[in-house]
Amino acid sequence: MTDRKPRKPSRQQVFTLLVQIGRKDGDGLPADATGAALMCYASGVDEAEAVRETVAILKQADTAPLDVTGYGTLAEREAAGHDIGDEERGLMDRALAENAVIVAQVTPFFGEAGAAAD
Repeated sequence: MTDRKPRKPSRQQVFTLLVQIGRKDGDGLPADATGAALMCYASGVDEAEAVRETVAILKQADTAPLDVTGYGTLAEREAAGHDIGDEERGLMDRALAENAVIVAQVTPFFGEAGAAAD
């Protein structure tokens, strides 16, 4: 009979990420959009893992991630003085419970800012 060690509690945390995406066929953005910003909540043992998972999921969803800005965990954001409402906390809880990436908001870009250079 072998002694089983109790499972360690999950080290997963939820990170707030802002992802900028470019255009790609089938991305679901408005026809005249040049790209978009996505506010995401992603679980991971560290921010690097959360970013990797988020980029992989977004690529599977036919989007073209260009840049990711991390805003940290809930505790880090609270320490920085961010005002975090109940709805946002609920989405973070869901991301942790489901070990998922939650896209909370999509803001399309219009105009020249997202256009490719010649």
